Amino acid sequence: MAEALKRQIGLGLLTAYGVGVMVGAGIYVLIGAVAAEAGSWSPLSFLIAGLIAAPSALSYAEFSTRFPEAAGEAAFVARGFQRDWLGVIVGLAIVLAGMVSAAAVLRGGAGYLLGIIDLPAAPVIAGLGLTLIAVAVFGVLESLALAAVFTVIEVVGLALIVWAGATSAPVTPAFTGAIPLAGLGAGAVLAFFAFIGFEDIVNMAEEVRDPERTMPRAILMALVIVTLLYTLVAWAALRAVSASELAGSEQPLALVWAATQGGEGRFLAAIAVFAALNGVLAQIVMASRVLFGLGRRSTALKIFHHAHPRFGTPLLATLLVGSAAIIGALTLPLATLAEATSTVLLSVFVLVNAALIAMKRQVPEAAFRVPMLVPVSGLILALAALSWDILL
Repeated sequence: MAEALKRQIGLGLLTAYGVGVMVGAGIYVLIGAVAAEAGSWSPLSFLIAGLIAAPSALSYAEFSTRFPEAAGEAAFVARGFQRDWLGVIVGLAIVLAGMVSAAAVLRGGAGYLLGIIDLPAAPVIAGLGLTLIAVAVFGVLESLALAAVFTVIEVVGLALIVWAGATSAPVTPAFTGAIPLAGLGAGAVLAFFAFIGFEDIVNMAEEVRDPERTMPRAILMALVIVTLLYTLVAWAALRAVSASELAGSEQPLALVWAATQGGEGRFLAAIAVFAALNGVLAQIVMASRVLFGLGRRSTALKIFHHAHPRFGTPLLATLLVGSAAIIGALTLPLATLAEATSTVLLSVFVLVNAALIAMKRQVPEAAFRVPMLVPVSGLILALAALSWDILL
């Protein structure tokens, strides 16, 4: 087997990958939870959440030009703190989080699909998982192209919600009444979790053409696109349905469609299936690249630092991550584990921002540089969000 991945990804596919990872299926239910906290000011909560994510995204962008490696966060932390063992621990935490996230989303996506067609759950979960593993093994270009198709479907679904809300008679105009500062902050923290995913982009660095130029642009473009999309969706939803109704619904966006266009909005369930498949594929691709990169840094994991000679993908790492996702989706009680995923990722954000502070002191020069205030702000905001997450 080869030890190098194929550089086939350009700016468009990488940006679409980032958007797809962040959008996922979460926004289809998260809008209700945010509305329960921030009411008619929910769009501002999503905008604030995007601003909270921005410093960490910029820190990742600078690091991605310094060390464009597959095990992104592991390399960043190891180089910043000069501790290889800490980098390996961070990398393994990212792999575990990716497996758990893929398993949870796979089971959730299968649940949406079973609501449309009547089939046994286990074969559906296994069949979807094996299909996505095959795509991930076949090639990164094919994987990201399929993910881009899924992303387009997701975005079209959200765009339809924006259109439905924008063209309906306003029920509860946004930004009415006094600003609920506590609710606005709580809503922003909840909304922040819908932005988790931009960090996955850095783990594709060894398959990106001209990574020093492409990586920062893709990270920032994906974050801006998702922030605008989320804010518009929140505005449209609250224009069409009251905040209390959104908060009490398990399918808030389907409720918006039903209130404005009639019917049950069943097509949104189909879109949620594609969103879930996109999330699973993205996590398999990401976690396998981290495991591939860890194989370079740890002799115990060296077996995973090999790429298939024909497909140019990390075969063993992909098979392990994909198989773990299927087994987890079939057997494990994933609710608590899925919640723990956000805690792991926020902890990594803290370490990455701290590592960049240390790295900028050691070596100020970089192809893409941000002011020291950026990682300092990212560190403070990530610590605040992590504290809130643990207290919840």
